[in-house]
Amino acid sequence: MIERSEQAPDLQELARQAGLSPFHFHRVFKAATGLTPKQYATAHRQKRVRNSLQENATVTEAIYDAGYGSSGRFYAEAKQMLGMNPGEYRKGGAGAEIRFAVGECSLGQILVAQSERGICAILLGDDPEALVRDLHRRFPNANVMGGDRGFEKLVAKVVAFVEAPQRGLDLPLDIRGTAFQQRVWETLRKIPAGSTASYSEIASLMGAPKSARAVAQSCAANALAVAIPCHRVLRNDGGISGYRWGVERKRALLKIESEAQKPHPTR
Repeated sequence: MIERSEQAPDLQELARQAGLSPFHFHRVFKAATGLTPKQYATAHRQKRVRNSLQENATVTEAIYDAGYGSSGRFYAEAKQMLGMNPGEYRKGGAGAEIRFAVGECSLGQILVAQSERGICAILLGDDPEALVRDLHRRFPNANVMGGDRGFEKLVAKVVAFVEAPQRGLDLPLDIRGTAFQQRVWETLRKIPAGSTASYSEIASLMGAPKSARAVAQSCAANALAVAIPCHRVLRNDGGISGYRWGVERKRALLKIESEAQKPHPTR
């Protein structure tokens, strides 16, 4: 019903169709999908927009095919949901500019990339060229270019954050992912430095206790190392499981954060 409707049906109507009370329906729906009905409707509309832009000859055709009654509302929402303007998306992201630089930190090489919306990638590794290739794979049609000297200051801020995460990272982030992934990442960002949670605990905090495996997959899809702290998620038994940038880096990050929480003796 949600997917057939041009406008998201209200909760009362959805609950009536399911034969449940609004409260019970909302709880069951979220447990089954990991999203509220409203979030599910928003994610479905975003999918329709992306498909329409790829299938239609013009942006105008895509607007009405996606169920928007006016272009004004579409353009008001499009850049946030696509990460670029609709014309660029139709071209596969061609024309979008992403600047990057590679630096060093205690964890090895670090690549920081920025779109016009904010930091869109923080990648860790041992080989700078491999990090650059990874960036190109993530943004295959964008205009990816090296940052200028001023960009090095941005990298320095990110490196300082890696070395002392308790300081926080006061920079805008360009977070791209599905509605579920973004909910996972939002939940991860609420875990304070020095603390950890299991995949099951994250799923429960999201109100979707059966989605621990999907939570783990969302952690693996994270492109913003440390800024979205998937290193703070452990196995249910407390063990350190896989980390897309290496288990040793995960262990090192947790040690850095643990040491920062210890009280220092006064002189």
